[in-house]
Amino acid sequence: SKGATAVILGLGIDLCSVRRMAHFVQNPRFLEKTFVEEERAYAFSRKEPARHLASAFATKEAFAKAGRWGLAKVGLRRVWLSHTPEGVPEVRWAGDLFSGEMGPRPDEVWVSISHDGDVAVALVVLERTAHAAPL
Repeated sequence: SKGATAVILGLGIDLCSVRRMAHFVQNPRFLEKTFVEEERAYAFSRKEPARHLASAFATKEAFAKAGRWGLAKVGLRRVWLSHTPEGVPEVRWAGDLFSGEMGPRPDEVWVSISHDGDVAVALVVLERTAHAAPL
């Protein structure tokens, strides 16, 4: 909108080992404690589930770092990696995530993920819209 400026609230980046995640793919308890159904379904519909789960885990960490909350405060299953029908990655969160100590909800959350060989990486940017005071 006119007079609005995007302000970056935080930036987070994280790496996750695909090889390490491949080890955990065999552990249903770990998968259920760590990933929401949407993340598990997406990963297991792909050729290399560990690669996609590593990307999802890196996204959770990057989001927590961007907000300076830490993953323990955010919670593994309260934030997750989703994809639009076109395949664009996006961050989703539980409806109550920004109530209480977490502070105000960002207006926009940007995520970029990539993987190569044994490494998955996620970059998350939290953005707020600041409205300029009228002259």
